[in-house]
Order: sequence, then structure tokens, then C-alpha cells
Amino acid sequence: MAVILITGGARSGKSARAEALARSFPAQPPIYIATAEAHDAEMEARIARHRARRIGWIEREVPLDLVPALHATDRGGARLVDCLTLWLSNLMHAGRNWEDEVDALATAVPGLKSPVIFVTNEVGLGIVPDNALARSFRDAAGIMNQIIAGVADEVEFVVAGLPLKLK
Repeated sequence: MAVILITGGARSGKSARAEALARSFPAQPPIYIATAEAHDAEMEARIARHRARRIGWIEREVPLDLVPALHATDRGGARLVDCLTLWLSNLMHAGRNWEDEVDALATAVPGLKSPVIFVTNEVGLGIVPDNALARSFRDAAGIMNQIIAGVADEVEFVVAGLPLKLK
């Protein structure tokens, strides 16, 4: 079983890379686990563009309960979780303990049988945010990414559509 973490900046090509990897595994069809929620028209359009690329995929919308969704879809096609940073944002917004949730995810991943590809955003390369909430989110995302990278078999950083293998 492969666990792959793909990180990078906004519009770097992370999702397209993850989709290609998920399709490369022999057990088909791949399973797309979406963490995004459409709260406005712009986000609805983003989600529609992503869906249009995924003809033939099994789709699950999972804004919060990621670990149960991974267990429920295990032993099928490769799972693509897009994305961990939106999941983290959802957890924080819902007032859930994101540290416990990330630890539960990191604990669950090694026991999974089917491949899983996580997409996450690298949010720590820019300037220090000017408000406490944004700094808290940036710090939490960095910690989460380190934890999941620690349990991943492979880690890639995507820049301008080009993957750079880190692990």
C-alpha cells in the first residue's frame, strides 16, 4: 500500500499530479475524497472544474470525518484526498480539536490496505500573516503537513506543474 503526500502552492498543479497518480494504480476506479464545501459561487465553479476532470471516479464529500471515510473506502481503488488544508480549515471552523484529528489520521494511515494520495497546500513560504487567526492556521497547516509527511511513503513538492520528489 502506498501513502503519498503531494504539497505545493496554489495553482501549482498538485491536484492534476495527484489525479494522474491515483489513476496509475491497478485497482480501478479511483476514489476521490473531497474535503471542500461550496459556500459561494466561486468555490462552486472550482469544484465543478475539478469534477469535470474526474470522469469515472467514485466521489465522496467528506468535509470533517476523514478517518472513517478512509476506512469505509479501504480495499477498493486508490483514494485521493483533496485537500488536507481545507479539511484542517473545516476542523478549526467547526471547533474540533485539529491536533487530535491529525494524530488520528496519522495513526490510521499505516493500517490502510489501499493506496491513498493526500493533497495539501504549502502555506508557510510567504510573509508572516498579520492576524492571529491566519498565523494559527499557517502554523497548524505546517505541523499537520510534517506529521502526515512522517507517515507517508513518498512526498512530492509540485511547482509550476513539475513534481520534485522529497521522500
